[in-house]
Amino acid sequence: MQDTLEQSEVIALYRANEWSSAEKPEQLLAALRNSHSLVTARLNGHLIGIGNAISDGHLVVYFPHMLVHPNHQRQGVGKQMMQAMQEKYTGFHQQMLTADGNAIDFYKSLGFSRAGKTEPMWIYAGSDH
Repeated sequence: MQDTLEQSEVIALYRANEWSSAEKPEQLLAALRNSHSLVTARLNGHLIGIGNAISDGHLVVYFPHMLVHPNHQRQGVGKQMMQAMQEKYTGFHQQMLTADGNAIDFYKSLGFSRAGKTEPMWIYAGSDH
């Protein structure tokens, strides 16, 4: 699942999706490269999708980033990337993520549901939500 990532292609993908982490390119690349797992999608050599997982390797996995270039959304790219991640973490006690907007229905279609009566909380330095 690992791929050689160029900073410029990653930043372009994050900017196309209007993610504020594109404004911190060094930290973003370090975070992605140091993830427990990383999945990418390429079309004719061009990066069109990326997702990562943070995990303890045994019980819990968190999927913080899953992006597909807007020109390639709704074509099954995100679904394939997420299915690859879920296959890797099959049997884990918790598979977690945070979704908003149109992503909510996408993740529901992959078996995710609201986590009981939990309330999403964060300290967030971005401005895109």
